[in-house]
Amino acid sequence: MITIHLQPHDPTQAKQSLQVETGQSLMQAAVDANLPGIQADCGGLLTCATCHVVVHSDWQTKLPPVTSDEDGMLAFTAQTREVGSRLSCQIMLTEALDGLQVTLPASQY
Repeated sequence: MITIHLQPHDPTQAKQSLQVETGQSLMQAAVDANLPGIQADCGGLLTCATCHVVVHSDWQTKLPPVTSDEDGMLAFTAQTREVGSRLSCQIMLTEALDGLQVTLPASQY
């Protein structure tokens, strides 16, 4: 089990910390926890961009590089793409990501 931290776009809202199993995507962990803010309309098939998150700067280098497919889908996020923007369906949770921190966008639509 690892811990991941998801901060709503509104900084006055409480951060959600989840204990999750490794070997699944960040998107799946958030969906399984019924966490609001990640819609995941395509179920992780990399076709919708409704699982957009912004990875905090300390964690960006610990993730694999963005693939060309993910990069293409990030062009379709509802909120402006930022440094650290990733699709949570493409972030596979490993022991190395224990403590991962991401911020959710204001909206996925």
